[in-house]
Amino acid sequence: MGRILLLDAAPGAPLDREVERLVGHGLAVTLNLRRVADRASAVAAWADRVEFTDVDPFDEAALIGEVVRGGRGYDALKSRAGVPLRAAFLAAATDGALAHRLRVIGRAGAGTDHVDLAVAARHGVAVTHTPGSNADAVAEFALAQLLSLTRDLVAHNGAAHRGRWSAPSAPAVELGDLTLGIAGLGRIGLALAERARLLGMTVQGWSRSPAGPPVRRVESLAALLATSDVVSLHLPLTAHTAGLMGRAELALMRPGSILLNTSRGGIVDEQALADALRDPAHPLAAAAVDTFAHEHAAFASPLFGLSRALLTPHVAGMTGRAMAEAALRCADHVAALLAGRPDGIPVAVPPAPARSAW
Repeated sequence: MGRILLLDAAPGAPLDREVERLVGHGLAVTLNLRRVADRASAVAAWADRVEFTDVDPFDEAALIGEVVRGGRGYDALKSRAGVPLRAAFLAAATDGALAHRLRVIGRAGAGTDHVDLAVAARHGVAVTHTPGSNADAVAEFALAQLLSLTRDLVAHNGAAHRGRWSAPSAPAVELGDLTLGIAGLGRIGLALAERARLLGMTVQGWSRSPAGPPVRRVESLAALLATSDVVSLHLPLTAHTAGLMGRAELALMRPGSILLNTSRGGIVDEQALADALRDPAHPLAAAAVDTFAHEHAAFASPLFGLSRALLTPHVAGMTGRAMAEAALRCADHVAALLAGRPDGIPVAVPPAPARSAW
């Protein structure tokens, strides 16, 4: 059917299932070992059925070199960690001199902001992803963030490890006393809403799509920020949402409120958030951030070192079930698109020009 470059396979046990699914679809797989933890086991298991490479997917020049090596090319590429695939790479991967010209990019996860969709469309490359595959995992993680902050688990853990018996200076708040505001009522936002409601929270949401039970709809982001004790972001990164949470928006939040971000880093102005958390007079009490504007090897943030910021390295969706589901579904999507069977397959389209809709 074609050649596929598996840039970053699902980690652990799901790797074998992912490769088996791709091979079962008749694809010639090249497995990139750079992000495989147990390389020896992967090579031993698949040496007679797949090819191997070792390339840093976040090094654009190295990635282009792999794609054009020997003039072979690839019909498809699969990414999990949001490897940037921009104009230079897309031009090289679709060069007509290659034996296999790139036709499909698959993302095992939700969102395609890592791909220049307009350029991909011009080169005839279809971009698919797996929306909803990690909804339960991310919803659970957002609750974990919230519980960690409201019960001050990080500080208590640190004190206990230092041999200090640090009783709280004030009683903690229970979730049932809080109003949760969810920005973005897609699959993840609704999964969080369901769980939060079962824990006794009052839940409200703001979204372009209609909201239904158990979510009470508010008509604007400003209203959501002003009436929620906790605001959890579950929006795609688009021209409409980039920088959505800036200084003005943070200032609208309730005194003592908490911000959770498991969506995309570019939605929040990290410098504005850091300044807010440094200011004892600011209404924002704490924030939990799992996604950043600069990640992986380029990881950097003005939030570093702030005690009121709970930081994690984009791991909200990384459960075994979610990653296996995303990997297998992505394999099926890529195979269907290569075979000319696009019906029912989610394919991203270039965004419309930014408007004030958000």
